[in-house]
Amino acid sequence: MRHLYLAYAGRRTGQAIVVVLLTYVVTFLAISVLPGDPVTSTLRNPENGFSEEEIARIVSYYGLDQPVAVQLWQALSRFLVGDLGVSMRTNLPVAQLVGAVVGSTLVLAASALAVALVLAGAIAYGAHRFPWAPGRSLLRSLPSFFLSVPTFVIGLVLIYVFAFDLGLFRVIEPDSAWATFFAALTLGVPVSAQLAEVLIAGLDHEAQQEYTSVARSRGLGEARLYLRHLLKPSSLPVVTVLALTVGELLGGAVITETIFGRTGIGSLVQRSVSTQDLPVLQAVVALAAVVFVVVNLAADLLYPLLDPRVRRVGSARSGAGVGAVGAGSAGVGSVGAGTPDGELESADVLAAFVADEQLAAVGDSAIEVPLEERVRVS
Repeated sequence: MRHLYLAYAGRRTGQAIVVVLLTYVVTFLAISVLPGDPVTSTLRNPENGFSEEEIARIVSYYGLDQPVAVQLWQALSRFLVGDLGVSMRTNLPVAQLVGAVVGSTLVLAASALAVALVLAGAIAYGAHRFPWAPGRSLLRSLPSFFLSVPTFVIGLVLIYVFAFDLGLFRVIEPDSAWATFFAALTLGVPVSAQLAEVLIAGLDHEAQQEYTSVARSRGLGEARLYLRHLLKPSSLPVVTVLALTVGELLGGAVITETIFGRTGIGSLVQRSVSTQDLPVLQAVVALAAVVFVVVNLAADLLYPLLDPRVRRVGSARSGAGVGAVGAGSAGVGSVGAGTPDGELESADVLAAFVADEQLAAVGDSAIEVPLEERVRVS
């Protein structure tokens, strides 16, 4: 099992590297076909104040007097060693410009992610355990409401109420703790809606399973049942959705930073677009691609570890079948000839295996009963 997972992780990592490189290449080609000459529009712009010697050095560095293929090769070679180039606007290293603002954006994105997870978990739990039926219905409708409200409206309302009316933070101090919290709340509310919808659906499905009835019959409390048995299997789709929302977090950070006046990647992109600073734009796109791919790679690698019902079914390059890890105490394997190499598929889970796994966590004091009395295998 261990060597199968390591092989899968290696393949996924290789695919992630290829995706990042292809993203960089496509971005470079898209920028290179844009109308306009960067030498004329940017370097020789009197407002930038470059001397002829500085212009010649930048042109030589980027190979702007060379064919596009040569420029691409030079740019890709620098990117592979971590060299993001030099800004055509400030003549400073792009890595220095990005490094000066990326911390603020990462703090905002991480805070928004934490807010989204807390909100999604609270909404999903309340939608199942709130004692008042209309309250449960109201909580189930919140994700749709959150998704229907634009991000900038949420931000402006929070600023008006908590900054101007209540005075919890000052708009001229966008990096203060309260300002960061409300900026994260602005960005996290739409993300929490997607996570809550998926989590509620997962909890609805898991609550109808046989092992839930078995656990309740053994006297397991609702809170413990939710935290130890329902939350984990219900969170598996959330991991996938969470990885996909990273792009929304990065894109929404640009709007949120503008609303709250924060200095981050959003403000850097805005300045780079207005001044046509192409190396900075390309570096920001590459950075966003790296973050997105790394998060999705982490989700791919985490999913098999979270779900014991996932098995690997694959075929060797020579055509021979590879045995998969079976479920149950007997450890039955299966041969997966004909399936694509390295793919992870959800196994056909025996209801008896699920019942055994969940019932075992109820406590050592649980009394063993025959399998056919605990669960009906269809």
